[in-house]
Amino acid sequence: MRPETEAELADMIASASAPICVRGGGTRGVHLEGGVLETGGLSGITLYEPGSLTLVAQAGTPLAEIEAALDAEGQRLAFEPMDQRGLLGTSGEPTIGGVVAANISGPRRVSVGACRDFMLGVRYVDGAGAVVKNGGRVMKNVTGYDLVKLMSGSWGTLGVLTEVSLKVLPKPETAACVLIDGLSDADAVQAMAKALGSPFEVSGAAHIPAGLNGHPVTMLRLEGFAGSVAYRADQVAGLFGGMAVRVERDPDAVAKGWAWVRDVDPFHAQPGDVWRVSCTPTGAAVLASKLGAEALLYDWGGGLIWARVPEGTDLRSRLGAFDGHATLVRGSGQAKFQPDAAPIAALSRGLRARFDPKGILNTGLMG
Repeated sequence: MRPETEAELADMIASASAPICVRGGGTRGVHLEGGVLETGGLSGITLYEPGSLTLVAQAGTPLAEIEAALDAEGQRLAFEPMDQRGLLGTSGEPTIGGVVAANISGPRRVSVGACRDFMLGVRYVDGAGAVVKNGGRVMKNVTGYDLVKLMSGSWGTLGVLTEVSLKVLPKPETAACVLIDGLSDADAVQAMAKALGSPFEVSGAAHIPAGLNGHPVTMLRLEGFAGSVAYRADQVAGLFGGMAVRVERDPDAVAKGWAWVRDVDPFHAQPGDVWRVSCTPTGAAVLASKLGAEALLYDWGGGLIWARVPEGTDLRSRLGAFDGHATLVRGSGQAKFQPDAAPIAALSRGLRARFDPKGILNTGLMG
C-alpha cells in the first residue's frame, strides 16, 4: 500500500482488519507481521519560512530534500539525525517522518535537545482511520495532551504520520574540535563532563576507545562565530593541561569527524550485533566494562554507549538492572526495545488501545 494523499491513507487504515507494517524510506531494517504501508507517496515541503525558522513537510519527504532546502538558506536540523544505512546495511531513502517516528537524534542532542524538542506540530492517521492534528507552527506552551511529543519516538505504533512541523536553526559560521589522545574510558568520561560543564558551549562530546588510528581519542566540538570558536577551543584545550591535546580547526574535517561519530561509522560492515545503551554518564565506563563488547563508542558525554558484541549476545542479562535502557539496533532473536516496568507497560498498553483500537499498527514492535 502506498497512499498518495492523507485521505487515501485514512481510508486504507479504516478498512484494514489485519496488521499493517508502517514503512517510511525502508532504512531502519524493521520487519514486522502484516502488509507493508509505505508513506513515500506523501512527500513534499508544504511550508518553509526561513525568517520564522519554521518548516512543514509531508512525512514521506526525503531527509536529503529537506536538508538541501535548509542548506540553501544557511539553516539546518539542529538535532543532527543520523543515517543508519551503513550501520544496518540497508538501502532506501531516509524520510522526515521516519526520523520523527523514531526520534532520531545525533551527537548535538547533548547540547540542543532531541528531535522531539524541535517538533511544533503533527498530523497523523490513528489506528481507527481518524485524521488527527496537534500543535501548530510556532513554539508555545501546550494545553491538553501533547501528542506532538507522544508521536515522536512512537515508531508508528500509535498512528501513521502524514505531516510534521519543525523548528530549524541557523548553521554556525564555523566549527572546531578539541581532541585528547590516549584517555581510558573512565578518564574520558570525566573529561567530557568537565568540558560540558564549562561555560564554553561544547556542542558535542564523544570518545572512541579505538579511534581512526586504533588509539583512544576523545572529541569535544565547538561551533559558532569564527572568533568565538577560536577563543573557546583554546579555552577548552587549556582545561586539560598535561594531556595529549590538539585542536582541529578545519571545519570540513570537523564535520567529517562528527559524521563518523553520528553514523557510528567504525561499526559499518563489521560482524556482530549492535546495541545502543542509554545511561547516566557518570556510570558509563563501569557499565561498558560489563558488556564484553568487541567495539565501543561513547556519545552524549557518556550518556549513550554504542556497543558491538558477538551475534546473539544477551546484553541485557549482562547489564542487569541499571538506570537506563538497552535497544537492539542490529541483530535478531531478541526484543528490540527493553521491556518496560509493569506500571509503564500498563500505561503503554492503554495508549495503544486508545490510539490503535484494532491493534494493527506495527504490531509487536514495542511490546
